[in-house]
Amino acid sequence: MLVLALMLMLSFNLSQALHEKIRLQQHSDALAYSMAIVEARSFNYYAASNRAQAAAFSAMNSIHAYHAAASVTADMMSAGQHNMVMIAIVYELGVHKAWCCYPGCVAGCPHVPHLIGALGKASKYGDASSKYGKKVKGLESSFNAVILSLEQMVNDIHRSQLAIYKDTVDAVRSGSSSELDRIRKQNAPRSNKLKDAVGALNAIEYICAIDGMPCAGRAGTTDPTTHAKLMTEIVNATRTKWAANREGMGLGQLSPMFLKELMKDIPNPGASLPTSLVGTAKTIENATQSELESGSSPSDTGKVIGADEHGGTLITYYVHKSDIWATGYKAEVYSSASGGKHTPGAAHSGQHKSFTGVKSEKTGLPCSFEGDCFMKFRADSQHKPEFGQPNVYSYVTQTLRWGNVQKGPWELNKDARVRFKDGEQGTGTVELAAKEGAGFSKAFVYYHRLGDWTEHPNFFNPYWRAKLNAFFPKEAEKVLTAAGNSDAVQLSTYDDMPM
Repeated sequence: MLVLALMLMLSFNLSQALHEKIRLQQHSDALAYSMAIVEARSFNYYAASNRAQAAAFSAMNSIHAYHAAASVTADMMSAGQHNMVMIAIVYELGVHKAWCCYPGCVAGCPHVPHLIGALGKASKYGDASSKYGKKVKGLESSFNAVILSLEQMVNDIHRSQLAIYKDTVDAVRSGSSSELDRIRKQNAPRSNKLKDAVGALNAIEYICAIDGMPCAGRAGTTDPTTHAKLMTEIVNATRTKWAANREGMGLGQLSPMFLKELMKDIPNPGASLPTSLVGTAKTIENATQSELESGSSPSDTGKVIGADEHGGTLITYYVHKSDIWATGYKAEVYSSASGGKHTPGAAHSGQHKSFTGVKSEKTGLPCSFEGDCFMKFRADSQHKPEFGQPNVYSYVTQTLRWGNVQKGPWELNKDARVRFKDGEQGTGTVELAAKEGAGFSKAFVYYHRLGDWTEHPNFFNPYWRAKLNAFFPKEAEKVLTAAGNSDAVQLSTYDDMPM
């Protein structure tokens, strides 16, 4: 009867312990998976916010393109002025000899009115150039303010990234912030919180996945200029078609009223004919037209944003259709930390210092209040098989017994042991159930673009996901050592131990 009673009590105790152990392991799995979800969401936020930063830089390109298109109007009028002056000098004075109009030399007298008219048209073109230059000059303060605001937007976005970064590190280190503690309260309220040393492993894994953050023993931080080159290439690749290349548009970007004034109203009875414009806007290294017009360069670190309108020629005739002169026109607008530049001068006042560049000389936390920084994934070909994608670990413990006869009357006593003595046979102890159980789990944060396994992990596309994953023996040993479970460490070293 005593043996039967002990077996009955043992059955109850083991059932209770197994039930609590299953509950504890499910809680550990849920915690590891939920922390991985938090990390995956943060990575997807980095992807979305990096895209927003690239969009802000792309918007700066478009604004420079519009400003260059507006600025060229002043230079086109200046070209008309130059054409009329040259027609007056070369044709009216030179070819038609308007100077020969005095007693004894009257051959050029019929052309004197044409000379005066051409000079008058030149004056009108000059006034029009000044008028359009002033209009554009009046927009410069607003232009600079918009660029400055977009720069501020980029920096604010990065500060939000750093806030997400901090919250995520806190969450995976503690296993309780960001509402993760609700998992423990719902699934295993009697369990202990995530082991501090295991939480530290999670924080290291997460931090090491972000290029620029301190990470010992893993791939080094990418050269800061490479960060800037990456963002610069993405910005230039995502420009609007109009900002990138206005070739073939003819004069479609210019106002019909402006063109009427340029081509007919001022030169009447003559006419001016502008040829098509070619223009582009781009994030480049130096404020030069050659860089603007060249293809994508891997050396561009985004120190300058520039735009131009060029390639056009204004052809003008006055009275005599054979009396023709042509002058080219162009406009350039550059913004940089050193002040940039702006031509024609009639459309410019002050300096374009509002753009400080796609700076990544400082990456990570120092960028929170300085520079246009962004989050970049740290790919690590040596860190196999994850290649730098982070793991998340959970290790939690719990007393498997109630320790309260009101809730578990089958437990008999507080230490779950029955001791007995059998005469000369000595004493014995029956362990009815384990006192404490442990659950440990691993989750994996990985990048997968549906339909394309070949796309490398990155922080520009939001395809980060999470899943529970199997332990490798060495990895299990590392986690169990951090948790202080020496018995389990010994078990984890056996090759055939299922993990």
